[in-house]
Amino acid sequence: MKETIGVISLGCAKNQVNAEQMMYLLQEAGYQIQENVLDADAAIINTCGFIESAKAEAISHILQCGELKKAGKIGKILVTGCLSQRYQEEILKEMPEVDGVLGTGNYFDIVKAVEALLQGQKICQFGSIDDDRIDNVSRVLTTPTYYAYLKIAEGCDNHCAYCVIPSLRGAYRSRPMEELLYEARMMAESGVKELIVVAQDTSRYGLDLYGKRMLSELLRQLCQIEGIVWVRVHYLYPDEISQELIQVIATEPKITKYLDIPIQHVNDKILQKMNRRGNKAYLDQLLKRLRQEIPGLVLRTSLITGLPGEGEEEFSELCEFLKEHHMERVGAFAFSPEEGTPAYTMEYPDTEIAQQRAEIIEELQSRIMDQYNADMMGQRLMVLCEGYDAERGAYYGRSFAESPDVDGRVWIYSDEIVPEGTFVTILVDGALDGELMGRQAEVLA
Repeated sequence: MKETIGVISLGCAKNQVNAEQMMYLLQEAGYQIQENVLDADAAIINTCGFIESAKAEAISHILQCGELKKAGKIGKILVTGCLSQRYQEEILKEMPEVDGVLGTGNYFDIVKAVEALLQGQKICQFGSIDDDRIDNVSRVLTTPTYYAYLKIAEGCDNHCAYCVIPSLRGAYRSRPMEELLYEARMMAESGVKELIVVAQDTSRYGLDLYGKRMLSELLRQLCQIEGIVWVRVHYLYPDEISQELIQVIATEPKITKYLDIPIQHVNDKILQKMNRRGNKAYLDQLLKRLRQEIPGLVLRTSLITGLPGEGEEEFSELCEFLKEHHMERVGAFAFSPEEGTPAYTMEYPDTEIAQQRAEIIEELQSRIMDQYNADMMGQRLMVLCEGYDAERGAYYGRSFAESPDVDGRVWIYSDEIVPEGTFVTILVDGALDGELMGRQAEVLA
């Protein structure tokens, strides 16, 4: 039997899919795969390098693995993903504990890289970031059995001024629809009930491959797959949301009425500096239209505070927009100047003010969520059970309004056992620390 390989995957769901694909290739080659690195013959750290906090997290994991290696608890260390693509030879030069690095265009080469690594060779491979060979590789799912991510495209063509992703992941490349539907059917047959559709920009899906946007058609066909209960859509670029897409989301019962639409800001001057398409008037109209045509919609967005040029007036405009539109889920991030992006050459930001403004957004958002939770009292809510908390004496899970890892939980009080991966309905009767709770009313599936 071949050696044991431990895998750590950091960052976004799209990165997690790449880790799962590498795990599959290694498993097919006869290696034993484990989701921890302790006592592994080789440790793979699949990194994120998007913003400063992600880089710091990746470096921390590399250093921790280095200590384990020094103590004889790990054999070799291989760094993959966005951090390695971004810094390439610097990692090997400045972190001697690392034995090899692979770029984002070399995931498909993971087996050869590990074999060479275990034979004592130093690995430094960086091919084309537009390499598509990994896209149609099967995966070892690391999510719970009842949900999985469906990555429908790689790369990005938006070129936002603050974002380094196009230089790390290449041009936008849609995966053929037949491949996606096959993958989704296989996951459904294995017990997956919730598909979470991801890409750097899901709303652009198909434009490069078919000459037109095809997300609406893809969603329709995903909803026809037996066993799939929820289809959740992430990362919709605002100006790519068509009327056809809105109608599909509104009318297909399997599509969760939860949309992740990163708007980043609303001030026209700041949006222009960010190289974002559209303006405040368009965003205002879009959100009103979505609310009107998709009843009960929950909206998630991400915002950047403190971009150079954002004064008190621009920030106040952002806050007033949030108060008006009551977006239920908001992630606010202080501007992080990233080398290699146009925003890096802007006037250096006041990082303290940027952070303070992100905290103000969080406080504002907590009040909006309190109102949302108050409006949910007395309603019946379908919840996917994800586990049991003995200390609290309650089960927990997610409704349509919560996505894994980015949102909170819903608490289920029940006198009966509620198996993990089971859908139940609850009668909402309270909230604690911003999370809804209720007593089980019915077992669904």
